[in-house]
Amino acid sequence: MDKTILIIEDDAEINDMLRVLLRQNGYSTVSAYSGTEGLLAHGSGISLILLDLMLPGRSGEDIIRELKQKHSVPVVVMSAIHDVSKKVDLFSLGADDYITKPFHNDELLARIAVRLKAGSSGEAAAAADDLTYKNIVLSRDDYSVTCCGKAVELSKHEFELLRLLMENPARTCTKSMIYDKVWDYENSADDNTLNVHISKLRKKLKECDPDTEYIETVWGIGYRLKK
Repeated sequence: MDKTILIIEDDAEINDMLRVLLRQNGYSTVSAYSGTEGLLAHGSGISLILLDLMLPGRSGEDIIRELKQKHSVPVVVMSAIHDVSKKVDLFSLGADDYITKPFHNDELLARIAVRLKAGSSGEAAAAADDLTYKNIVLSRDDYSVTCCGKAVELSKHEFELLRLLMENPARTCTKSMIYDKVWDYENSADDNTLNVHISKLRKKLKECDPDTEYIETVWGIGYRLKK
């Protein structure tokens, strides 16, 4: 099945029960016991999130949007709240489904299967918006970058610079081309500005993948991805 589900549930017994249930049904799992821990555990390897609302510190409601922004996968909320208006509010925050505690295991498994199937139907389209090179994955859909599975926080120009290089993996991007595509010939664009952005980009990629060089300089011409 090769799907990993992130369980964000502070009750250790319930968390463990869910972990066992999901693994018995062919899923891999990652467990977190608070919203903050869940955000740290969430990444490109997660296919779906089971999220308890009543969490210590920051509530599930507070972190739904952040989970979606970090990596958008289906979020199934688990709570004892029966209020319909409350459920509607959760959907507006970004939740994809809601199951009321206590729930039957078969119902939970069915909801998970439905959400994963719905998500997979859009994966092919999303994949077309992903660029990959060695250990880098750049999403043109949500403007995110990961390297070795770790999120890389880039500025707008750094992102556009990396995107340009990854869209042209077999060619050298000249300085003129970079100024045109990345800076649109803004007055602020010059050799020094470009050098600073390349340096920062290299440093951020190196922090995630110390053993790999991704960008090489073609002296007097521009830059290209290192083969």
